[in-house]
Amino acid sequence: MKVLLVGAGPMAEVHAKALLALGVAFEAVGRGTQSAVRFATAIGVRPHEGGLAAYLAKRPLSPEMRVVVALPILQLAGATRQLVEAGARHLLVEKPAGLDLEEIDGVAAVATAARAEIFVAYNRRFYNSVAAARAIIAEDGGVSSFHVEFTELAARVATPDKEPAVLANWFLANSSHVLDLAFHLAGPPADMSGAVAGSLPWHPAGAVFAGHGCTGSGALFTWHADWASAGRWGLDLRTPKRRLLLQPLESLFVQDVGSFSLSEIAASDALDRDYKPGIFRQLEAFLSPHPASRGLPTIAQHASNVRQYFMPILQPSSGGRVRAVAH
Repeated sequence: MKVLLVGAGPMAEVHAKALLALGVAFEAVGRGTQSAVRFATAIGVRPHEGGLAAYLAKRPLSPEMRVVVALPILQLAGATRQLVEAGARHLLVEKPAGLDLEEIDGVAAVATAARAEIFVAYNRRFYNSVAAARAIIAEDGGVSSFHVEFTELAARVATPDKEPAVLANWFLANSSHVLDLAFHLAGPPADMSGAVAGSLPWHPAGAVFAGHGCTGSGALFTWHADWASAGRWGLDLRTPKRRLLLQPLESLFVQDVGSFSLSEIAASDALDRDYKPGIFRQLEAFLSPHPASRGLPTIAQHASNVRQYFMPILQPSSGGRVRAVAH
């Protein structure tokens, strides 16, 4: 199997290290000499320079080739469409696969028209802690209720190296990680009602988010985030037998019914320590014959999730029963 890795930046290096460990041959393509030198120094493989268009002009893509798109957010949608138009049919694209819903819908439409398999790289689904939580949830008969926190640390987020457009869409660009994981483990919402208040100079859409809902299986849930205060990502899931706390997401703490004690039962294992957490198993899933059965979301599923779940949390007036709080 041959893999084309599109990108030569930090995330491309993360994927390259895992590909090397998996024994998978790959080519990488980047734009500038500086990033190519850094990549070659870190990985031992020199990327093709000059950008994706120049690469595709000289090298036709086989439909059997697997392609990993590890580019900055502003480049994801355009590069993915370009690759599909050039013949790529099996792609893994870094989350969130586009800057906004319009771009993500565009990628999904291209995939449908070309009958291409495009998967979105939500690597938190592949943490060792999440695998342990998934097994307990199945053993206990499902999730009965849960809480999601997706507070972002504003001082760490709003740095000069980030594009203003990416910061303005930070909820989708980053916070969607924890929401995707929550609904992946507990099931998709059937009904939601929420509120948004405040704003930040770099994120005018809101600073404080709160709400509640119910999944299709009847599990009640709540969400909260206050980007203007303290907090961190976390999932607090309840089953009929146990409480499962993923905070940080890389670790799993369990509290049995009738006990006040929290015990850690799954921390990061060797794969999550030696590589960026979740990346190794995510690539294994993508390179398998049936990636969807291994937990990777398709671009169509992702576009649906953004429209039905993520955007009503971010923009309460966009639909559903979600309502806004006046500023």
